[in-house]
Amino acid sequence: MSSEFNNLRVEQLQATVKAYGVLLAKRAPSRGWLKEIREALGRTERQQAERLGISGSTLHKSEQSEAEERITLGQLRKLADGLNCELVYALVPRKPLTEVVQDRAKQLAKEEVYGVAHTMSLEDQRPTDERIQKQVARRAEELLRGKWSNLWR
Repeated sequence: MSSEFNNLRVEQLQATVKAYGVLLAKRAPSRGWLKEIREALGRTERQQAERLGISGSTLHKSEQSEAEERITLGQLRKLADGLNCELVYALVPRKPLTEVVQDRAKQLAKEEVYGVAHTMSLEDQRPTDERIQKQVARRAEELLRGKWSNLWR
């Protein structure tokens, strides 16, 4: 994959997940969304279980599983549907993906350049710090123009 395509792909994905970023400050209710919404609608466990065609104990266990973050996405989607709700699922990067990739390229470039600089210093030929920094930047750019899968070796 070309670096241009990689950049485009990351930028498009970042734009998509940006909308979910506002949700990071929000947390699910401690008792879970299923129970909170069911109770807000005024439905008992028995009433909701009947609507879903499951037993009350199954619904109770499912609500508990959601609150404890042990529920499967498939099960949560089915139960959300029974509340006339949509399940929204996303992974929101902690920092922009472009930054993650650039940081990784810089890290690898530093490892390579500093390794060579160390060997050169043993021979009393170490380049200046300014020169090393330029080499790190140049090498990071090279890595970013190459196959990104090589960044994660």
